[in-house]
Amino acid sequence: MATAVLTISSKNYGAWALRGWLMAKLARLDFTEHVISPDDPDMKAEMLLLSASVRVPALEHDGVHVWDTLAIGEYLNEIKPKAGLLPADRAARAHCRSVCGEMHSGFSAMRSSLPMNIKAHFPGFKLWSRAQADIDRIEAIWTECLSTYGGPYLFGAKPCIADAMFAPVVTRFITYEVALDPVCVAYCDTIMDLPAMKEWVAAAEAEPDEIDELDAEF
Repeated sequence: MATAVLTISSKNYGAWALRGWLMAKLARLDFTEHVISPDDPDMKAEMLLLSASVRVPALEHDGVHVWDTLAIGEYLNEIKPKAGLLPADRAARAHCRSVCGEMHSGFSAMRSSLPMNIKAHFPGFKLWSRAQADIDRIEAIWTECLSTYGGPYLFGAKPCIADAMFAPVVTRFITYEVALDPVCVAYCDTIMDLPAMKEWVAAAEAEPDEIDELDAEF
């Protein structure tokens, strides 16, 4: 029986929820999901980037309550060290934490311009310059990591916290047909081929359309 409960939001729109959920899957944590409906006004505001709520994701495990995606990742690394959520090498671990922190606190132009919407498809979507600058930086991070650690994941042969942090970005790039270099396209394919990602996408596609504002092209 699962001893952990992960609170998440919509699987179609919930970028932060995906990060925490994927980390738990990569850690091979036995957990159940508590899904907050997108009809909840606070949750709707959060997914529309109008709220800085820390409602999702949140993890309860053995009497411990952890929220914020990076905190969840660090906690999972402590209780499941063999899962390799952080690289074993000290320098690589510092690099991993740095790119995760950059994703956690940055790229606001890209995130607001390209909201996560797995079921949608917007070919020919026009990017504004600040969003493109964020995309260029993400490509640079991916290229450096893949070159340094040999791929196919950002820090080597196994997916880690960094891959979970950028997984929603991958879905955004697919939804809006963002032009990427071949190395980054291959990385996107690698992430989408993860069994956990296939599970998440299938659940997202099965969700009813509930947040009309996020289906708008803007």
